[in-house]
Amino acid sequence: MWTSSITAYFHYLGFMLAFAALTVEVFNLKKEMTLDEAQKVASADAVYGIAATIILITGILRVIYFGKGSDYYLNNPFFQAKMAVFILVSLFSLYPTFTFILWFKDLQKGLIPSLEIAKFNRLTWLIKGELLCFTVLPLLAAVMARMNGWS
Repeated sequence: MWTSSITAYFHYLGFMLAFAALTVEVFNLKKEMTLDEAQKVASADAVYGIAATIILITGILRVIYFGKGSDYYLNNPFFQAKMAVFILVSLFSLYPTFTFILWFKDLQKGLIPSLEIAKFNRLTWLIKGELLCFTVLPLLAAVMARMNGWS
C-alpha cells in the first residue's frame, strides 16, 4: 500500500511541477528579457524536464505494478488518449528545450539570449500548447479511472 501511494504521490507531484515550470516559462519568456528572466526560463525548463521524467517513470510503475494491470490500461481508449496527449506534449517540448539548452553558455557569461520575433512566437505557442495539453490530462485520467468494462 505505501509503495503504491508514494508512487501515485510522485506521479501527481511531477504533474504539478511540470505545470508550474511551464507557467514560469510563459510568464518570463519575453521578446526583450532581462538576464534574470532568461535564467528563470532556462531553469524552469530544466525543472520541467525532471518533472516529465518523474511523470513517465511513475506512470510506467503504476501501469505495471500498482494499478489495475497493464491489460486494463492498454485496452482503455481514455488511457490511449492520455498517452497520445502526453506524447504530443513531449513533442511540443522538444523545440523549447533545445532552444533553452543553447542559452546556457550565454547565461553563464552573463549574456541575455536574443530572440527573433518568429522564434519568440513559436516558443510562446509551443509552451502554451503544452499547458493546454496538461489541462486535458487530468480529465482523461479521471474518466479513465471511472470507466469499467472498456476493451
